[in-house]
Amino acid sequence: MINAKLLQLVVEASNDGIVVAEQEGDDNILIYANPAFQRLTGYQVDDILYQDCRFLQNDDRDQPGLAAIREAIQNGRPCRQIIRNYRQDGTGFWNELSITPVFNEGDQLTYFIGIQKDVSVEVEAQDRVLELEAEVAELKRQLTQLQEKS
Repeated sequence: MINAKLLQLVVEASNDGIVVAEQEGDDNILIYANPAFQRLTGYQVDDILYQDCRFLQNDDRDQPGLAAIREAIQNGRPCRQIIRNYRQDGTGFWNELSITPVFNEGDQLTYFIGIQKDVSVEVEAQDRVLELEAEVAELKRQLTQLQEKS
C-alpha cells in the first residue's frame, strides 16, 4: 500500500497539472494545486486557492467542452474535454482536462480531481492539417474546372 508521503511526492513530481477542488454549491473551490499546474498556468498556487477554476477561461465561457464538463460535474461523472484556458499573462493554450469525482464513505460527492495537459501543439497541428486539406480540395476543384474547359 502506498503511503501518504510517497503519494504526495508522486503528485508533486507529475508533469501534468493536478488540482483538487471541493464542491461548494455550484462552485468547485480549488484546495490543492501541484507545481506543474503553476508552471502550466503561470498562477502562483497561493493566489488561486479557494477560487473556482473557471477563472482559467477568462470570458471564453461558451466553449462546447465546457458544457460537457458542467454536465459531468452536475451528474458526478468523470469527463475529459479539450478546452481553451488562459495563463496568468493572458496567453491562451489548449488544455486537455480530465476530471474525476471523489466520493466519501457515505457515497456523497465531495471532491473533483482535475488533471491538465497542454495540448496546444497537437490542436494547432490538427487545425493546420484541416486548413491544408481545404486548400487541396479547392485546388482539385479548380483543376477539375480547368479540365472541363479544355
